[in-house]
Amino acid sequence: MTEPLYRAEQLTRRYRNGGTEVLALDHVDLTIEPGRRLGIVGESGSGKSTLVRLLAGLDRPTSGRIWFEGTEITDLPERRLGFLRAAVQMVFQDPRSSLNPRMRVGDIITEPLRSRLVRRQLPDGIDHARRLAEVLDAVDLPTDSGGRYPHEFSGGQRQRIAIARALAPKPEILIADEPVSALDVSVRAQVLNLLTDLVAAQGLTLIVVSHDLMVVRHLCDQLAVMRQGRIIEQGDTETVYSRPGAEYTRALLAAIPRIRTAG
Repeated sequence: MTEPLYRAEQLTRRYRNGGTEVLALDHVDLTIEPGRRLGIVGESGSGKSTLVRLLAGLDRPTSGRIWFEGTEITDLPERRLGFLRAAVQMVFQDPRSSLNPRMRVGDIITEPLRSRLVRRQLPDGIDHARRLAEVLDAVDLPTDSGGRYPHEFSGGQRQRIAIARALAPKPEILIADEPVSALDVSVRAQVLNLLTDLVAAQGLTLIVVSHDLMVVRHLCDQLAVMRQGRIIEQGDTETVYSRPGAEYTRALLAAIPRIRTAG
């Protein structure tokens, strides 16, 4: 039997906000198999971004346990997380804030290759210039893009740069946190199609966080619905869409805008 890529048990995360304790995650169980495309949906404050930060090792749970490829990562110190840093890369919501405006695009994209923790996991002597050319081609950006700055590109192109940076260290898992919500409607479909093609071509596992159920339906074959820090429904995407079991899921689906046709 294949080892799950991720296994999480009873994940709980509490924060202090001033004098108030906030329960962001409440005893979440989750298993992700290799090669799947999981969408995590829910309204703002449902806990979805907190959950993926724990999976990426960017935060630690208050309680509960996480295994990655059979290795427990719950309490591993940063110096021992090199295998996770190389395997998991993230694409964030707004490329304007995730890309350093003072760095050239080529340096931005190859920055993960220079990380000490990631470098230990990569083949010796990896050619940064060659890898830069490969990922620029993969995301359909001109070959001379590496010498330019982020402000010289459109919003959709900047998100392609962010995706290229995530692909540079040849990860196993791509985590996309609201990957198109900051983009113009006219370019969203292009970026979604690009992600779909890249995941298929490179055999990646994809985890998508979104409040937009249509985005998740486009990208993902599995769906987890979150509310108030809990996963309240999960399963095959089309099954959840066609036969939602939770009242909250039905309400989310009912709120999706639909195009009216003349008749």
